[in-house]
Amino acid sequence: MSYLQEEAMFNIGAVARMTGILEATLRVWERRYDFPKSARTSGGHRLYSQQDVSRLQWVKTRIDEGMQVSHAIRALLHAEQEDTFIPLSSAPPVSGLRVIEEGSSTSAFHEQLLDALVKHDIDGANHIIGEAQILYPLERIILEIIGPTLYAIGEAWEQNKIDVATEHLATNHLRHYLLMWMRTGPPPYATNPALLACAPGELHEGSLLMLAVLLRRLRWPVLYLGQTMPLDSLSIFIEDLVPSVVVFVAMTEEPARALLEWPAWLPIVARDQRPMICFGGLAFNENAELAAQVQGVFLGRTLQEGTQKLDAILHQLNPLLQ
Repeated sequence: MSYLQEEAMFNIGAVARMTGILEATLRVWERRYDFPKSARTSGGHRLYSQQDVSRLQWVKTRIDEGMQVSHAIRALLHAEQEDTFIPLSSAPPVSGLRVIEEGSSTSAFHEQLLDALVKHDIDGANHIIGEAQILYPLERIILEIIGPTLYAIGEAWEQNKIDVATEHLATNHLRHYLLMWMRTGPPPYATNPALLACAPGELHEGSLLMLAVLLRRLRWPVLYLGQTMPLDSLSIFIEDLVPSVVVFVAMTEEPARALLEWPAWLPIVARDQRPMICFGGLAFNENAELAAQVQGVFLGRTLQEGTQKLDAILHQLNPLLQ
């Protein structure tokens, strides 16, 4: 097979919701056809990877087209052996972000997830995220569960309530989910990508990763560069890839101030005002004067506001897209 084995993290309820296959049917298929071969938690509960979800969706599509279950599974195995298997998208297209309701019970999931991660209970954390996926769309999970949990983990470390190893374990576990969701968004529009990068010296990438996932949920193609992007490395890169927008995130003051110099490092972008430069992050929320000094479009004080503003900008740049 040409794909890499991925970590099993979805419980059977989440997979049933994601694929439209009943839990009882999933159990029968595993007993009868040895498909899919689910992993197990220490308590014996089934866990599935994103790869398993993609394979199940492919098989269900063949069954919906009239193929018998056993034939569909054999067809999948043959396609994998011939390296012709093309996974289906695991997420339906989304026309816009849902409005967050106050008093949402997602706060309970956030508290449980934080508790599990602080206690190093990775199986428990996977179970909590899987349960949340049964009840809520991915946008709400990111904005109301993952985001607050990442923030709380950082706060706990800064206040010496958790050690650095625990902070790394928890943050990287959530980062793994975000990277997976970014890779498995709905089919992107056929347009130039949005380029996302942390400001020079900025190591906090949680907000940028969440933004990348939310943009992919809105079907925008994304190029994700991650932490501490030197401005002097971007000029040729931008010229070659021609992104529709460039988005910088800065959570701390020094990286935010480094963005004041972007026109000197990207003179052609500054001259032509293309691609559009956008920016945001905690550093600008705390220093409105600094935000006013940076050339470009400030995306707002919240992740949801920034995603909505970017979505509107990208639609303005691509008026023929629906």
